[in-house]
Amino acid sequence: MIHTSPQSRRKFLQTAALTALAAGCRTKPTPASRVIHPSDPLVIIDTHTHFYDPSRSEGVPWPSKLDPFLYRTVLPRHYKALPLPQPVAGTVVVEASPWIEDNQWILDLAAEDPFIVGLVGNLPVGDPTFPAHLKRFSRNPLFRGIRIGTDRLKKSLSDPSSAAHFRQLASRNLSLDLLIGPGDLPFVAQLASRHPRLRIIVDHVSNVPITSEPPPAGWVDGISRASEHENVFCKASGLVEGTGRSNGQAPSDAQFYDRVLSHVWNSFGSDRLIYGSNWPVSERFAPCSTVQSVIHTWFQGKGTAALAKVFAGNASVAYLWKSRG
Repeated sequence: MIHTSPQSRRKFLQTAALTALAAGCRTKPTPASRVIHPSDPLVIIDTHTHFYDPSRSEGVPWPSKLDPFLYRTVLPRHYKALPLPQPVAGTVVVEASPWIEDNQWILDLAAEDPFIVGLVGNLPVGDPTFPAHLKRFSRNPLFRGIRIGTDRLKKSLSDPSSAAHFRQLASRNLSLDLLIGPGDLPFVAQLASRHPRLRIIVDHVSNVPITSEPPPAGWVDGISRASEHENVFCKASGLVEGTGRSNGQAPSDAQFYDRVLSHVWNSFGSDRLIYGSNWPVSERFAPCSTVQSVIHTWFQGKGTAALAKVFAGNASVAYLWKSRG
């Protein structure tokens, strides 16, 4: 395991956060904000984790009690205890519940643990209550955006209320994560075109199946078209899940994922790809150490600067996370 000094890591995080904040609403940062020196320590921000606690009196809406693998208490301390090849400096937590107060539950966790550098929450886009909820939660600087799924994305394209809510997100400099499938990528391009000031992050390379065969042509075209919009980012996550090989049997060889990673690299480049583990869901398919190693091995071949951007630098632009060290 490679260790960096707390002082060096803290300095890097503070510099990256300040650079991103200075960029304001720009979706394409200036070249100066992208300078990475080979001697800089590698900083990793995991932009996709889920925390929850089924032992709460109210329980949890997800995961189901019928899923003994995931139906357990999962908190930051459990993630930080994982044996990982490289230390992780912080995480952006992504919603795992439609309950409004579960946004506050994560923010309360974050108040006690600076390891959480941001939350991508869940608010009812298109509902009349959305503006009040957004006003409430956006007062907390750790609230970095929201996530929606396929059904809401499709509906939003013909819903004036949703369009207004997306504009409110953009005006508050917040982001929108999308949990979608390969066939939904054309909708991403439409949304990005209508809301060019809204930072949009496609989660899990849009959940494309990953096999020994080339990826589906529809996914290849959809990724290419979505990437034409500079406000769209892609999360290099969900790879081991894409293999469908549960029981921890997903390949650990980075080359197995090359076709998918090469296409998102050729489409989004070094400035709009972001690392996320999707832990603990990913653990069903491979240890978190494998998830991190696959990304590290593959992007290391693209150079030190690209590696640093994927693991932390691009997250500072997409989510504007702040160092809490």
